Amino acid sequence: MTRHTPLATAILALTPALAFAAMGYVEIPDATAPAQAGPNQYAQNADDEFDSGGPVGTNLLHADTGDTAEAAFDAPEAMSLTFIFHIDEGLTEQDVFYERVPGSGDVYRPTGATRQMDAPLYTPAVAVPHTPLQTENTGPWPRGEALGITLGEWFAASGQGDYVCEDGVGHVDIRFENLVPNGLYTMWHDFAIWPPTDPFIGFYDTPFGARDGSENAFVADAEGNAHFVRTITPCLQLSGEQLISELAIAWHSDGRTHGHVPGEFSTDTHVQLYVPLPTRAGM
Repeated sequence: MTRHTPLATAILALTPALAFAAMGYVEIPDATAPAQAGPNQYAQNADDEFDSGGPVGTNLLHADTGDTAEAAFDAPEAMSLTFIFHIDEGLTEQDVFYERVPGSGDVYRPTGATRQMDAPLYTPAVAVPHTPLQTENTGPWPRGEALGITLGEWFAASGQGDYVCEDGVGHVDIRFENLVPNGLYTMWHDFAIWPPTDPFIGFYDTPFGARDGSENAFVADAEGNAHFVRTITPCLQLSGEQLISELAIAWHSDGRTHGHVPGEFSTDTHVQLYVPLPTRAGM
């Protein structure tokens, strides 16, 4: 399940093109594009760079009033990316849970004040919505399955890299450390209205790269290291005056990806790290 309300889900599920139409973009068929790739072939080694060798993703050009559209690119962008946890922004961790009292059967979301770094992590017995701005919503919920890692191991993860956009083509190169060993992950490009609505209607999660989710998966090695490299077109949509944009990685404890949606947050899918993207140049 994605991070938005049923109403938002109903609207956004109509077609991904609607979301981009709202931004002033239309989808333009690309007759030169290669045929759609087959099922995900996950790398078994963190050194596999997951780069197809050419631009991937939907081919979008800005809408024009004529019968044809000409590409109009922004100035080149280059930035460093440092991934963070929810608690780094004063929020609660969203998709992993721990027992404040061991053996109680009740689990809570960790906060910045949590000090039990050796506490085992669990899923809840029932799915808990992903609500990062509701900082008071920490639990309890009935305990579900053990995830096989501790809170300290969860918070040991890190990710850093670079993003470059030039002439409508974007390139990311990110290295992660101390992820869940041999864990299956996916990368997401998320959006939300900003300042947020009250109540908050949630994030719109789009797979990084191809909209069917066939290009956003990667696997950490036995030490928890991973190298994520992609070339995409168009470039990433950055944040703006009324839009917040971010990249996020989710660990799939169920060992499966879920195509164009992340999966059920809290029980199967666990957002571990994210990085807010800055506003576009000139805004």
